[in-house]
Amino acid sequence: MANKILYYSTNLRSEKVTFREALIRGQAPDRGLYMPEVIPQLTRDQIESFAGKTYPEIAETILKIFVNEDIPHDELSKLIKDAYNFEVPLENVYDRVYVMRLDRGPTASFKDFAARMMGRLMQYFLKQENRRMLILTATSGDTGSAIANAFYDLDNIEVIILFPINEVTDRQRKQMTTLNKNITVLAIDGKFDDCQALVKQAFADSDLSFLSLSSANSINIGRLVPQSIYYFWAWSQLANHFEDKIIFSVPSGNFGNLMGGIIARHMGLPVERFVVSTNENDEVPSYFATGKYQPLVPSRNCISSAMNVGHPSNMARIVALYQGIMDEKGNISKQPDIERLKKDLWPVSITDAQTRETIKSAYEQYRLLLEPHGAVAWAGLHRYFQELPNSYSPYQLCVTLETAHPAKFPQEIEQILGIQPELPESMAHLDEKKEHMIPMSNRYDDFKSYLLKRK
Repeated sequence: MANKILYYSTNLRSEKVTFREALIRGQAPDRGLYMPEVIPQLTRDQIESFAGKTYPEIAETILKIFVNEDIPHDELSKLIKDAYNFEVPLENVYDRVYVMRLDRGPTASFKDFAARMMGRLMQYFLKQENRRMLILTATSGDTGSAIANAFYDLDNIEVIILFPINEVTDRQRKQMTTLNKNITVLAIDGKFDDCQALVKQAFADSDLSFLSLSSANSINIGRLVPQSIYYFWAWSQLANHFEDKIIFSVPSGNFGNLMGGIIARHMGLPVERFVVSTNENDEVPSYFATGKYQPLVPSRNCISSAMNVGHPSNMARIVALYQGIMDEKGNISKQPDIERLKKDLWPVSITDAQTRETIKSAYEQYRLLLEPHGAVAWAGLHRYFQELPNSYSPYQLCVTLETAHPAKFPQEIEQILGIQPELPESMAHLDEKKEHMIPMSNRYDDFKSYLLKRK
C-alpha cells in the first residue's frame, strides 16, 4: 500500500494521472472515467479494527490510501472531520436486516457523503495552485442539491447544475435554486440523460478549454472513493466476526453508489453479494439476463427520480473492474467476466407500483418509513430472498440503503400513507426562499452558447 496509486481511463487512450489530477479533471481527455490502477487491499486486522472507530476515523484510513501523499495526513484529517459532522444511523427492522439511513447530512441525501468530501479536496488543491475552476454537473434529483450545498460560497469554484425540469420534486429543486452566489442552475427541457450528455460533450469541446472545466458527478473519482466508506461503517458496526459476510441492497441509477460498494469489496470488505436494485430503467438487469447491453433512450420517468438513468456512466467502471472494456456510449468492445459479475451482483428491476406497495407494506408491518429510492432497495432485497430462498436465514446480515429523507417526497408519502413526513432542520425553511434558475433547451448548441458567454 506504500506505492503511489495512479489512475487510468476506462477508454485506455489517456495517460495515467495522480489522484489530484483525476479529481481536478473529472473526466479523462479520451472521455473515459478514471479508475485506480490497483485497488488497494486492507488487511484483516485493519478491517476488524474499524469496529471500535468513529466514522471519520474509518474515512481517514481509507482516503489516505487513495489520496496518496497529495495531502498531508493532518490536513486530510481536518477536512474529513469537517465533512462528516453528522450521524449515520443503522435501523434494525427484523432479525439481522437493517436500513442504513444516509439522509442526515445538510441536504438529507446520501450524496452529501461524497459531495462534502469532494468539495473540500478540490478547494484544498485549487487554493494551493491559486486557480479557479468551473464545475459542470448533471443531476436527476439529489446530486445537484448536495453539490450546490457542498460547494456553496467556496472561493475558487463556480458551479453550474443541469437538471431535467419535469423530473425532480419541488423540494429537490429548491435545495439547488435557493442558494445563488457561485451556484447557477439550468432547468433543461429534457431527461437526465440529456443533462449528462450536455456535460460530457462540453468536457470534450476544445472551444471551451478556456473555462477550466471539471465535474462533480459520479463520473469523478473524487465522488466514488468517499462512497466506499459507509459500506465499511455498516459492516464494522453490525458484524460479529470477520467471516460474518454482509448482503447490501443498493438503489442504483448512475451506479456511483454501487461502485463505491464494489470498491470496498475489492479492498477486502466481507460482502456476500450486492443486490443491484433499479427502478423501471432496467438496462442493467436486462444485460445480466441477455448478455447484451442496450441503453434505454429515453430513460423512463419513475417516482424514484434520482434513478431515472437509461445508461449509467459507472457501468464503464464496473465493466473495467471485471476485465472488460465499455466506452462512454455503452459500447462493449471486450466483455467482462460475466460469471464473476453474476456471482458478486444480483440486479433486479422494481416497478413504480411495487415501489408504492413497498412503502405501504413496510410502514404497516414494521413502522418503517421509506422514500421511493429506499423502497426500491427494500423491495429488491426481498425479491432476492424470494427468488433465492436459500440465501436467507435469521443469521444473515443484510443492509438496505436509504438514500434520501422521506420528507423530500411529501406528495408520494402522503398519498400512500396519509401522513406528512417530519421535515429535517436542513429543509425546514426552503419554501420561504427565492428561487433562481435559467430555462434551457436540451440542444448542445444552446448550452455551448451560454458557456461561451462566460469568456
